[in-house]
Order: sequence, then structure tokens, then C-alpha cells
Amino acid sequence: MEQPSAQQQEQPKLAGRGAEAAPAAEDNQSAAATAEAQMDSRTETTTTTTATSCTSPSVEQPPQSVYHIKWVRWNNQKTPIITQNENGPCPLIAIINVLTLKGLIKLPHTLDVVTVEQLMEHLGDCILSSIPKDIPESAQLNYEQNMHDAIAILPKLQTGLDVNVRFTGVKDFEYTPECIVFDLLRIPLYHGWLLDPECPEVLAAVGNCSYNQLVERIINNKSSTKPEVVTEALIAEAFLERTASQLTYHGLCELNSTLAEEEPCVLFRNNHFITLYKRKDRMYQLVTDQGFLNEADVVWETLINCEGDGQFADSEFAINPPKPRCLTTEQQIDQDEELAKQLQEEENHRAASRSSVRSGTPQAAGGAASTQQQQQQQPRHNNSPPSKKDCTIL
Repeated sequence: MEQPSAQQQEQPKLAGRGAEAAPAAEDNQSAAATAEAQMDSRTETTTTTTATSCTSPSVEQPPQSVYHIKWVRWNNQKTPIITQNENGPCPLIAIINVLTLKGLIKLPHTLDVVTVEQLMEHLGDCILSSIPKDIPESAQLNYEQNMHDAIAILPKLQTGLDVNVRFTGVKDFEYTPECIVFDLLRIPLYHGWLLDPECPEVLAAVGNCSYNQLVERIINNKSSTKPEVVTEALIAEAFLERTASQLTYHGLCELNSTLAEEEPCVLFRNNHFITLYKRKDRMYQLVTDQGFLNEADVVWETLINCEGDGQFADSEFAINPPKPRCLTTEQQIDQDEELAKQLQEEENHRAASRSSVRSGTPQAAGGAASTQQQQQQQPRHNNSPPSKKDCTIL
């Protein structure tokens, strides 16, 4: 995993792993009160940074602060879908949309936009409401610590999370504190970056490594003096390059067989977090691109291959391609002028062809063949006797 930036290293944490745990509470109410106090003070004590996913570069970008809401019909109810206008990782959008589809987050029907602060508040409420009613005393401290860790990383949800996949299973991730949010909210997190069991050479080269471990192994082994070690490193490197979209066909099959029917979940793919849903043995990705904000018939996109050739579907999963993009008046005029120009050029070309035929001038295209044909058709005017090859034997 990439080294954190200086800003990330200086970021204060409310309670990290390895830190001294909070005093044991007498009951669950004290745990909730402590976590709520931590959540209320998170904007004052935590600096928002741009975290990276397992392969994305660490680049500081201003996070989006306002999100447009797309209202769709879901389970006979008007349900909000949070959209984004930037092609960023933003796990916050994926998590919030899972919770809205489950009915755990409800927004006023009059809202067209929502701020990131409002989304964080709703998310914090969901975390607090997820506290089990009966926690054994032996698990009390551990649960409090998990809640503190989850609340501490809430600001990172807006930009990205550090996740480190293992290529052995769709649920296999190296443990990081960021995964606690998914655990507390009971949101399944999957990936489809799996090894093909029918490729023994790749299996041997990758083994049980996580992504970060594999990258480190490739770097070290490529400089080895042993040819077999270098070959193994090159095979592993080729696997990463060949599956740069972080999805394989074996992973696609495993996802389809592992996902529960009609249970919203989150898929990590191509350094993005996507809301995923399975219905009647078919997987669908939630469309959150703000460009489709006013396209009521575009809610889901099928996930059927690794190339991204999916089809759009409405909220009832009926396949319905999006309407053609509307052109402005200026764009329509330019398009009409270009079409008229092409038609005029074609007409001029046809007129020139007809003129050349009438005048007996061979056309440029296929001119050599036409000239040869004309020479063959011209009568002979010389009086020399025909050669043998010109004679016809009857």
C-alpha cells in the first residue's frame, strides 16, 4: 500500500488501533453517547484528506460538497439516489445509496440537492442506530473501539479509502480500519479481481499475496539473479497489466454466485466504489453519473462482462437505452451544415463521373483497368498479318 502523505501522517485521530481504549461503559447508552460526542466533534478535530485506493495515485483534489438527488420509484416508494458529477472513487456515495435503497436513510421529497455535511450526519445516525441491544460485557470495549475508528474515518469516505484486495476470493480484503464502516453498517463489500484457476502459472506467481504484497514482490524479484524468479515476477506483472480494470471473468462468475438476491452491496472495481444489486441471477450497477440526472429510464446498468458493455435499465430493471442527447440550436445548425456539405460533395462526385463516362475519359478510380479494357476494345488498323497467338484454330 502506498505511503501516506505528510498531511495524512499529521492527521489527528480520535481513536486509532493500538491507542488506549476508552473506559468501559456500564451499558450501551454510554457507548452511544461517547460515539455521538466523537461524531459531533469530528469536523473540528479531523482534517479531510484525499485517501487512495489500492492502485490509485495520491492526488489532492477538492472534494465535492453538494450532490444532486435523483428521485426514482423503488419498492413502490419515492427513493433518493445521490449522484456525482466527478469521476472519483467516493465510497460515501456508494454507501449512502445502499442505505437509501434499504430504506434506512430517508430525505424530504422536496430536496433536489444535499450537502456532504447532511450526508455525514445521516451516516453517523445509521452507525449509532446499528449498536446491538445486548452486547456482552467482554465485547463492549472492542465494539466501542470499532465505532470510534469508524467515526474517525468518516471524512475520508468523501474522497477515497485504502483497500487492499486479495486475489483469492470476492470477499477477501486485507484488514484496514476503513473496512469497519462496512461491517458496522452491515453492508457487504466485494471485488471481482480474482485469479483464473485454470492458469496454474499465474496461480503460482501470485499465490496468496494481496495487491500491495504482489507489487512489492514483483519489484524485488525482477532484479533477481535467478531466471525462474524473474520469470515468475514477469508473469505476475503481466497479470496485473492484463486485468487493469480490476475485474476478471472468473471474478464475474464468482460474484454472480456469491451475491445474495436483492441485497444492495458495494463493489470495489477500477479504484471506484459502486452500488451493486443482483436480481434474478443478473447483476446491476447503480448509475450515479449526474449526466443522467433527468433520465428517468436510466437507473441501473447491467454488469455482464469485463469490457463495460452493459445495458441501461429503469428502476423496474426493464432494459431501456437512454434517449439521444439533445443538441443546442448552434450544434444543430453546425450538424445540418456539415450534412449538407457532405451531400453536395457526393452529388458533385456523381456528376463528374457521369460527365467522364459521356466523354469517354476513364475515371480515376480503377483507371488502369479501364484503360486496359479500352485498349482491348479498340480495332486493329495495321495491315500486318496476325501472329500465331492471334490465330484461332477451328
